[in-house]
Amino acid sequence: MPDAQRGNVQVDTLVEQEDNAATPQAVDAPAQEATSAEAVSATEKPEATAPKAEKPEVEEPKPAKRVKSTAKKTRTVELTLTVTGTADGEWQADLVHGTRRIVSGLSVPAAAVARAAKELHEDIANEIEVVVEAAREQHRSRMEELEAELAKVKQALAELND
Repeated sequence: MPDAQRGNVQVDTLVEQEDNAATPQAVDAPAQEATSAEAVSATEKPEATAPKAEKPEVEEPKPAKRVKSTAKKTRTVELTLTVTGTADGEWQADLVHGTRRIVSGLSVPAAAVARAAKELHEDIANEIEVVVEAAREQHRSRMEELEAELAKVKQALAELND
């Protein structure tokens, strides 16, 4: 391209031409200097020297579409079962579905709690067994106290009947 036409080319094209001019294919250095000067003047006042050319539209890459899974979606149900025991060996169960209370304060036998714990996991069963055993021991001692008291009452009744 002749130097006179180079001044009328868009700015990014001038940069490209400068890169081409710096390659070993360029014939003379004064022409390169003139091209650089024209590029600087064209970048300073692009409206005055260069008509606006249409920029090629750059299409942005579209994100890849998601492929739908063929796996069956599992539906989860949130149920919370709370089992509460006392030292006396009384157990209660509460059941909550989401935020709605289904069962509250339902009495449950200690044996049923122990069986259920064994079914769930050994660690759970061991901890519940400790609580159940403590309740058994407490009931045994209470039973011994009551049997001793009953023996005293029977003896007092026998003395009154004589």
